[in-house]
Amino acid sequence: MKTIGHLINGTLQVDNGRTQDVYNPSTGEVSKQVALASKATVEEAIAAAEAAFPAWRNTPPLRRARIMFRFKELLEQNSQRILELIGEEHGKISHDAMGELQRGIENVEYACGAPELLKGEHSKNVGPDIDSWSEFQPLGVVAGITPFNFPAMVPLWMFPMAIVCGNCFVLKPSERNPSSAMFIAQLLQEAGLPNGVMNVVNGDKEAVDTLLEDKRVQAVSFVGSTPIAEYIYTTANANGKRCQALGGAKNHAIIMPDADMDNAVNHLLGAAFGSSGERCMALSVAVAVGDKAADTLVEKMQEAMKSLKVGAYSDKSNDFGPVITKAHQEKVVGYINSAEEQGAKIVVDGRNPKVPGYENGFFVGGTLIDNVSPDMLSYKEEIFGPVLQVMRVNSMQEAMDLIDAHEYGNGTCIFTRDGEAARYFSDNIQVGMVGINVPLPVPVAYHSFGGWKRSLFGDLSAYGPDSVRFYTRRKTITQRWPSASLREGAQFAFPS
Repeated sequence: MKTIGHLINGTLQVDNGRTQDVYNPSTGEVSKQVALASKATVEEAIAAAEAAFPAWRNTPPLRRARIMFRFKELLEQNSQRILELIGEEHGKISHDAMGELQRGIENVEYACGAPELLKGEHSKNVGPDIDSWSEFQPLGVVAGITPFNFPAMVPLWMFPMAIVCGNCFVLKPSERNPSSAMFIAQLLQEAGLPNGVMNVVNGDKEAVDTLLEDKRVQAVSFVGSTPIAEYIYTTANANGKRCQALGGAKNHAIIMPDADMDNAVNHLLGAAFGSSGERCMALSVAVAVGDKAADTLVEKMQEAMKSLKVGAYSDKSNDFGPVITKAHQEKVVGYINSAEEQGAKIVVDGRNPKVPGYENGFFVGGTLIDNVSPDMLSYKEEIFGPVLQVMRVNSMQEAMDLIDAHEYGNGTCIFTRDGEAARYFSDNIQVGMVGINVPLPVPVAYHSFGGWKRSLFGDLSAYGPDSVRFYTRRKTITQRWPSASLREGAQFAFPS
């Protein structure tokens, strides 16, 4: 059986130590093994990055950008293989995987603008014969720890910008689906990246802790659940590292009485059930204002969900695939059970979907739950599955208060025809990403991405302009060249 190892200093290698099964979630069968890096292996990757840094730091940004241009072309040329790897290990349907890859490629395109992004600022004659300028200098060795739900896109949020800014990178992808990230890293090598600038180590907590504790690693970027994000952020800071850690979410959609209900239902179908709900931006709660709007929403959702098709990634006609593991399947079903036990109404039940030929796959069908209340476990916690819960309130303000009271503040949206309501909502809601009749308000690559409250730990968001600030540090230089004919005596005040 094939074992996925590590990419260190341009060479693929496999530890002789621990391994872990990698499953095909559509079949429920083990498809390969992944090597779990020891502390020594991770330290070898860090050492390779450290050794490559001086030369890469001094490589002109234009040359770094040209490698990114070639990398983008290789990603597009090899897209079909990347989609297959995502499908085999994540279960994501090819059209959904293509959307993931395209959003990742957009971040590579943004990185191609490095000469403009890194050119700094300059002011002449800030004082008599005094010039001042600022530069954005790389940090050194930086690391990324990425989740299973977007095995190609989230790494592409991180390492293209980190590398084009002059840093050297160590990526620790999810051990549940490591192949697409490894393949993409090899394409970057093929694009002409020098050995050691990009390294990939597969592993578990031992690898993560090594990256967090090693003093040579200057910054860590993480995307995952909130408990782990908080641990990553706290541990990284305790070891003197810069850190951005994106955590969990409970994304709400407010459905106003004046909303175009058919349009809202169509958007909710994709936003709630796309990628099996395994998105940090998945819409998992619909907050209907007024019983009439709620009744209409539930009725139309119930009818629309009859056409939802869940199945294996190999069938492009499927809407979504399995969840990532058997344990996660059981966890999602457990949340549905708890909602029913606490008094909610299961309108559409996805707990026992029938997928012919894939009876052992980790499938959960689209599930619609009505009459959910804030005290229910299924509402308090992130389900991360194809489950949409409906809550009923009497006013938009009550809906906003409900959203603001939740510990997460990642994304939200409102469906309405009322411009005044939309403006008030976007101005006052305590959430980091807001959509107006847009269900997944994920910004494009030249805007930064991140939530509020316990959805983000750190001062800077992911990708876009914030990524330049995260992966560099500003140095400001002030200089003066006095002429031989003009010598000044000692000054005891600031020069001006």
